[in-house]
Amino acid sequence: MSDAALRPAPLGLAFVGCFTSERRRARGRGIDVYRTGAGLEGWTHLGRMEGLTNPSFLVTDPARAMLYTVQGDGEAASAFAAGPDGTLLALGSAATGGSNSVHQALDPSGRFLIVANYASGSVALLPVRADGGLEPASHVLPLSGTPGPHRTEQACAHPHHVVLAPGGRHVLVPDKGLDRIFVLRIEGEGLAIVSEVAMRPGAGPRHVVFHPGRPLAFLVNELDSSVATCRWDAASGTLIPRHLVPTLPPDFFGASTAAAIVVTPCGRFVYASNRGQDGIARFRVEESAERLDPTGWTPSGGRDPRFMTLTPDGKHLLVANEQGDSLVEFAIDPASGDLAQTGSRQSLSPCTIAFL
Repeated sequence: MSDAALRPAPLGLAFVGCFTSERRRARGRGIDVYRTGAGLEGWTHLGRMEGLTNPSFLVTDPARAMLYTVQGDGEAASAFAAGPDGTLLALGSAATGGSNSVHQALDPSGRFLIVANYASGSVALLPVRADGGLEPASHVLPLSGTPGPHRTEQACAHPHHVVLAPGGRHVLVPDKGLDRIFVLRIEGEGLAIVSEVAMRPGAGPRHVVFHPGRPLAFLVNELDSSVATCRWDAASGTLIPRHLVPTLPPDFFGASTAAAIVVTPCGRFVYASNRGQDGIARFRVEESAERLDPTGWTPSGGRDPRFMTLTPDGKHLLVANEQGDSLVEFAIDPASGDLAQTGSRQSLSPCTIAFL
């Protein structure tokens, strides 16, 4: 996690993207805007940006007070200038060069938005204009490889996440369809593959986070509900898998898929969400052994905890329960990493949260 992510949000705003389409069994209406309070229940609803289809992931640029979203099941990314009062000025949309654009990140220079196109199996580079708006994809990099064994979820490449490595030189893209994590870099106006690493067949890599102080990354695998601890070699741009641990309790026998993963600012605790089991798996980081030790499971407070993030002060975990129509707040015990629910509020089909 970057230092910027741990500083208080400069405008004190929170944005919640909500699924909107019948295909997603959704009830949401777009992006809800809140003034943050002392806790989740103290948030004040300021308004909503409607007219968007499935604003599935949000990214903010505090330096320019910008908000970016991709549109799940769509082929575009959109840019908004945010005012101190929470108003959003639409600066237009731009083609991502692929379909079902699911996640994005700004490169460190702010010149490009990097987008994962899940359905078409590619990663795109969208130039960012001086006013913060977006141009259509200038380069689209197809990802290739042998698909995993799952007949429906792994028919082809399915990049699911875009994460900047510490230092900003490399971009990590977990690919759920190919059971691989690709390491990319920006070369001029395009993207190039630096390395790739394979997970177990059928694992379904989904999201990855970096330890805040050590060369470690934690990867959550969606399909086999596991978390892999990997060593990160920044010089060569490679990941080396070291340890694998399940996200599900040993006495759970139902259907479930893992979704989100979060590491605390202190680097001692990792959390992963389970959709189906509807709980948050807690882990303690054993840094010397490069492994995670399970410490328990906490009910997520609703159905299908699709997304999680920390509050800007790093002291609370926020969970978006997509099919439970709720945002739930948990206080993090600084000594044990245990979670205690401290707040909840209704939100229809929430799938992402971002601060500005």
